[in-house]
Amino acid sequence: MTERLSQLINDSKKPPKTFISGSSVSYYGDQGQSVVIESDMPHAEFTHQLCQKWESLALEAESDKIRVCLLRTGVVLAKEGGVLKKLLPILKAGLGGPIGKGKQYIPWIHIDDVVNAINYLLESPSLSGAFNITSPYPVHNDQFSAILAEVLNRPAVIRTPEFIIKSIMGESAALMLGGQQAIPKRLEVKKLYLNFTILN
Repeated sequence: MTERLSQLINDSKKPPKTFISGSSVSYYGDQGQSVVIESDMPHAEFTHQLCQKWESLALEAESDKIRVCLLRTGVVLAKEGGVLKKLLPILKAGLGGPIGKGKQYIPWIHIDDVVNAINYLLESPSLSGAFNITSPYPVHNDQFSAILAEVLNRPAVIRTPEFIIKSIMGESAALMLGGQQAIPKRLEVKKLYLNFTILN
């Protein structure tokens, strides 16, 4: 789809001035406990290769008349959708808990803040390139699970071992076992102040 959109933009007589393409903070690969900003080098693994290909296809639309913004989005939280929609039934049943060691960072963001960031980029013609669409306050997986459990008044003690995730997901297990302490450095520099509300 991204490749097709870039082709259509290049072939258009009246192309859009801005092309916003969605990617993921998984672009960086598993960064352990390191803070990650947009200029940091990624780790060359499965998740990076996937996101890099995605971004390179979007950048084919870039020209002196068309700017491309690459959204490296974290885990999107919302009452009615996103990851919470899948997690809440599990947590309410008392079955939720940390994944693996639980020390991988989750770079979360509220859906309202995603919308705010996109609107800001649309209204800022001088901006292009990659942007981390995340809260500046990422948390560990075990912290994330504990906070949700506390809000729901449910236990979150059943830990899913790494070997189970790897046996089920194979190479793509890195999506759950890896993490990125990614912060929105470029948006913070531009003084974009977001709401950063999780469940309110």
